[in-house]
Amino acid sequence: MAKKPDALADDWLRTARRKVSDATLRPRVEEVGQVEEVGDGIALISGLPEVRLDELLHFEGEQTGFAQTLDESRIGCVLFDGADSVRAGDAVRGSGDVVRVPVGKELLGRVVDPLGRPIDGKGPIAGREYLPIERPAPAIIDRELVTEPVQTGLLVIDTLFALGRGQRELIIGDRATGKTTIAIDTIISQRSSDIICVYVAVGQKSSSVRRVIEAVETYGAPERCIFMVAEASASPGLQWIAPFAGMTMAEHFRDHGQHALIVIDDLSKHAASHREIGLLTRQPPGREAYPGDVFHIHARLLERAAKLSAEKGGGSLTALPVAETDAGNLSAYIPTNLISITDGQIVLNTKLFHEGQKPAVDAGTSVSRVGGKTQARALREVAETLRLDYAQFLELEMFTRFGGMPDTRVRAQLTRGARIRAILSQGQHMPLRLADEVALVLAVQTGQLDGLPESAIPAFRAALPGAIDAGAGEAVASIEATGALDGEAKDRLMHEIEAQVRGMAPDAGTDRK
Repeated sequence: MAKKPDALADDWLRTARRKVSDATLRPRVEEVGQVEEVGDGIALISGLPEVRLDELLHFEGEQTGFAQTLDESRIGCVLFDGADSVRAGDAVRGSGDVVRVPVGKELLGRVVDPLGRPIDGKGPIAGREYLPIERPAPAIIDRELVTEPVQTGLLVIDTLFALGRGQRELIIGDRATGKTTIAIDTIISQRSSDIICVYVAVGQKSSSVRRVIEAVETYGAPERCIFMVAEASASPGLQWIAPFAGMTMAEHFRDHGQHALIVIDDLSKHAASHREIGLLTRQPPGREAYPGDVFHIHARLLERAAKLSAEKGGGSLTALPVAETDAGNLSAYIPTNLISITDGQIVLNTKLFHEGQKPAVDAGTSVSRVGGKTQARALREVAETLRLDYAQFLELEMFTRFGGMPDTRVRAQLTRGARIRAILSQGQHMPLRLADEVALVLAVQTGQLDGLPESAIPAFRAALPGAIDAGAGEAVASIEATGALDGEAKDRLMHEIEAQVRGMAPDAGTDRK
C-alpha cells in the first residue's frame, strides 16, 4: 500500500535533517588570481602560486588560456579566444588540468579549430574522448624500423626520395614554389590507401585553406581526413597549439594500430607565433629574437611521429612539416633547426619552378635519410640507377652550355636525361598509381622514350595508364596488390609501352634529340 503524502513528506524531512547533522562544515580554500595586464592575446596574472606550466586557466566570461611562463611574481598566460573581453582586474582560476582536444573517428571529414571545435557548419562533434595536446614521444624500444612505403603519387619523390610510414620528411622552399601542393597531392594519393590524413593550417590565409579543402574534396577522400585550421587572423595562442593538437588527433589512430599522415603547413609561421608569444611574455630573446627553446618545441613535436612496434599495435604516424625559406637560404635559423630534426627534406627550387619544372624539386639538395628500403619493391627494381643517371645528366647539361660538340656517348646521356626530366614533371592534383610510376620509369630506363621528342612525352604519359589498364590489367592489379614486379608482369608492361611508343613515333616529326 502506497504511503500517504504526509508520510512521504515526514520521511523526506527526517532524511534531510540526518544528512545536515552528519555534514562536516569546513572552509574551502579557492585560489583566485587577478589580471594585471592584457594585450595582443597575452595576459599577465598575479596570484595563483600553485599553477603549473601549461595549465589551463579560466577567466571571467568563460575565456580560457594556458600558462606559458611562470615568473616569481607573475604568470604569462596565452589566451585562446575572446581576448578582447579580458580586462585588467578580472579574476582568474586554475583548472588543475592541461589543454585537451577531442580525438576519434568522429572528427573524420570535419573542419575544426585547434581546440577541436567544429567550424564547418555541420553541427557538433559527438566524440567524448579527450587527450592532452602535449604527450611524450614513443620510447626507442617501442619503435619499429621504417620500412613500409607511403606512396605520394609524385614520381619525382617516390623514385628519388622515397617516403616511409613513420618518417618525418621536411618540405622546404621559398614562397609560392608548390610546397603545399606536394603535401596536398600526397593526401589525395591516400584515397586508395589505409592512411588517415590530418592537415594542420598554421597562419595561412582563409582563401588558401579553402582551396586546400576543396582540392581534397574534389580529388581525394575527405571522409578520411581531418582539417585543422588556425588561420592568420586567429589568436597567437590558437596558432601555437595547432600543430600539437593535430599531432594528438593523428596519434589516436596510430595508437590504435592504424596508419596516419599529418601535414603541418607551416612551421615557419608557427615559429613566428612562438617568437611573438615569447617577446610578449618577456622571455629572454635569442638568435633572431626567437626564444631559446624554439628548437625544443619543434623537436618534441616531430619526435611524436613514429612507426610503433608490433607489441604496441604496429601503427604509424608520418609527418610532413612544411617550412618557408627566404631567397633559398637553407642556412637560416629555423630551416637549419628543422633539417636537423627531420629524416630528410624535399627542397623546392624557385628557378626550376619558373622554368616550368613542376614539382620544382631540387634533386641535388633534397634527400631522404631513411633510404631506399622504404620504396615499393617494384619501383626500386626499375628505378635502381635513375637518380644517378639524372644527376649525371644535370652535370653534363651544365657543361655543354659552354659550347662544344659532345661525343656520341654524351649525346645519348643528354637524350636519356632529358626524357627523365620530362617524365618527372607532373601536374598538380594528378597523383599516379604505383603501376603507372613503374611503367613510366620502365619506359625511360629501357630507352623506349629515347626516340620520342620531348614534346611528345606529356602525351605519352597521359595515355600510358589507360593503355596498361586495357592491355596489362592483371599486371597492374598484381603491382598494386603486392608492390612487386615479376617477370611476366614486366613483359606485359613492356609490350604495352612498346605499342604506345610505336603509335606515337610517326607523329614525332623531326624534333629529335
